[in-house]
Amino acid sequence: MKNIAIIGSGSWGIALATHLAKCGNNIKIWSFSEEEKDIINNEKRCKFLPNLKLPENIYCSTDFKEVIADAEFILHVTPSKFTREVFKQYKQYVDNKPVIICSKGFEKDTLSTLDEVILDELPNAKIGVLSGPSHAEEVSIAIPTALVIASKHESILKMIQDTFMTDEMRIYTSKDVKGVELGGALKNIIAFCAGVSAGIGLGDNSFAALITRGLNELMKLGIALGGEKETFYGLSGLGDLIVTCLSEHSRNRKAGKLIGQGKSLEETKKEVGMVIESIDNIEVAYELAKLHNMEMPIIETVYQVLYENLEPKQAVKNLMNRAKRSE
Repeated sequence: MKNIAIIGSGSWGIALATHLAKCGNNIKIWSFSEEEKDIINNEKRCKFLPNLKLPENIYCSTDFKEVIADAEFILHVTPSKFTREVFKQYKQYVDNKPVIICSKGFEKDTLSTLDEVILDELPNAKIGVLSGPSHAEEVSIAIPTALVIASKHESILKMIQDTFMTDEMRIYTSKDVKGVELGGALKNIIAFCAGVSAGIGLGDNSFAALITRGLNELMKLGIALGGEKETFYGLSGLGDLIVTCLSEHSRNRKAGKLIGQGKSLEETKKEVGMVIESIDNIEVAYELAKLHNMEMPIIETVYQVLYENLEPKQAVKNLMNRAKRSE
């Protein structure tokens, strides 16, 4: 039994809390919202996962110190755009506790990965990254799931593997922190494109082409940013790419589908109702591709759809009519 702190009370934070609580651990969740705190503590439910009944050994607070004080490790599960702002508020309580990043994305203003954000704020922090194909809706009801934990610290790899593994969850380990993190962040962009493809009525052939060429782009950029090639064929790369592109659970795919159906960006954000990581990630990946002088046709084209008013059907034509080349 461990005392575990979870920073973030969204659907993924609650799903992880539920899994770990069912394993017999004591879970304290930090939420920014008094309303969410009261729903979790008094009604034992989560508004993002309305059919889920939370275990009794989950407690929520809006006080960082209360949540973190007795914890053996911290799971950071806020939207990527809030990572620095939230971490600044609780870094004084971290001490030597490992911080496991469970969010997927970048810091838009600095083009930084989230491990870089944490280490910028707390250079001696012990970091891990947990990623892989894992919808909160399925993890919360114990559908078998495989994830990967990446860290430079062997003790973190062993601790997370030992704590999380059950009949319903399998954990693999990796030393490639950058690759695991980038796979999780960049696949959201391709999932958004898969949604656009669905929204304009394309078929299985188109999906297969998009996933295959999308994997090539995210791998090329991921390697340039410090990831290892093999990692992108694993759970945090290809695995997460498949589940996010094909599942109706994916808010990134849903957002792309709405754009494909003709909704504006503001209408899409309102209808999805939760943070859409891919929208910020598209801007970051576009800037990173320019910074590294890389040809990234899918990323460049979806950027034009979102921010330069390129019609989705014309975007497909543009991609299909690029200059001939070998694979």
